Amino acid sequence: MPTTSLLHGDCLKVLPTLDVASHDLVVTSPPYNLGINYRSFDDTASRSDFLDWCRAWSAEIKRLLTDDGSFFLNVGAAPSNPLFPHQVLLALTEEFFVLQNTFHWIKSITIETRKGEQISAGHFKPINSKRYVNDCHEYVFHLTKTGNVPLDRRGAGVPYQDKSNIARWGHTGGVDKRCRGNTWFIPYDTIKSRDKDRPHPATFPIGLVEQCIHLHGKGRDTRLLDPFLGIGTSALAAKRQKIAHFTGIELDDHYLTVARERLEAPENQELF
Repeated sequence: MPTTSLLHGDCLKVLPTLDVASHDLVVTSPPYNLGINYRSFDDTASRSDFLDWCRAWSAEIKRLLTDDGSFFLNVGAAPSNPLFPHQVLLALTEEFFVLQNTFHWIKSITIETRKGEQISAGHFKPINSKRYVNDCHEYVFHLTKTGNVPLDRRGAGVPYQDKSNIARWGHTGGVDKRCRGNTWFIPYDTIKSRDKDRPHPATFPIGLVEQCIHLHGKGRDTRLLDPFLGIGTSALAAKRQKIAHFTGIELDDHYLTVARERLEAPENQELF
């Protein structure tokens, strides 16, 4: 049976208690230092103090990650503060990690079909501004120790739109699946009540974590860590994928309670 460990506490105190090289995948989204109203975390530190804090937990993640491990870091920004994700990335790649891939998590998009039809899909938070457009995406930085970690590109792939390409291109091996690329359209699920269905000010969809698990390519042998668990989205993804071991750390006791309740909900019991 897969094992799930949900730990309560400050990640800077809990991470040092975990064994070296005990996880091969980290998927997380830390606070963005944008003044978000978390219950137990002050999201208004100075930029230098915040980046020092990021370096501290990043060093621990490197210690816990196997040499062939992957660290997927989801970071967003405010339109008035667009350099923030890149400043975090630079802080983490100065001495700890190599940036191997950059993914764009698309929350909402409008496309035009070959027939000229326009289709809008997804959700975004409208911005009332004369200077900025609506912000419909976030970054997912793929960090590794060496920059040379193999991925299962087609494990997280999509079918070919033009099926003739399957036979035309030798690298397909006759399989109707191609690499998805670095743009991931993963919308939020529609909710009726934020307080009931998503009682956390900053979450990512379960599908985003599952995409990282598939791309990582270790299947059920995956040992996944999320040091900023929130209400347990990554834990639910681990449960859906039946991976070997999941560890989540959360500072706020209420969010951790919600995470446990979500895992124990009747609709999720069939996932075991």
